[in-house]
Amino acid sequence: MSITTHNPLESLVTLEDVARTGWRNSAECKDTEPDLFFPVGQTGPAIAHIANAKAVCSECAVQIECLEYALMTNQDAGIWGGLTEDERRKIRRERRKQNRRV
Repeated sequence: MSITTHNPLESLVTLEDVARTGWRNSAECKDTEPDLFFPVGQTGPAIAHIANAKAVCSECAVQIECLEYALMTNQDAGIWGGLTEDERRKIRRERRKQNRRV
């Protein structure tokens, strides 16, 4: 059995693809308290919130679609697709670098 992992630096879908799929209806978090995914800060109690949100995301069948949506629409707050704001910013920077090289 081979396991395929998603490299978030490579966008596999377009915003239209993500919007068209209705991925939100399949999201693991749809019935979870939204505050979990929008921790205040990155230290103290927020560390546990971030870990708990990422745990929900790790079990989600549409994690990639969620992450791509957040990256394509510049969601700058909260946990999306299992990544924090800082982690998504890093991906966007890397993608911009890659696009400049191409």
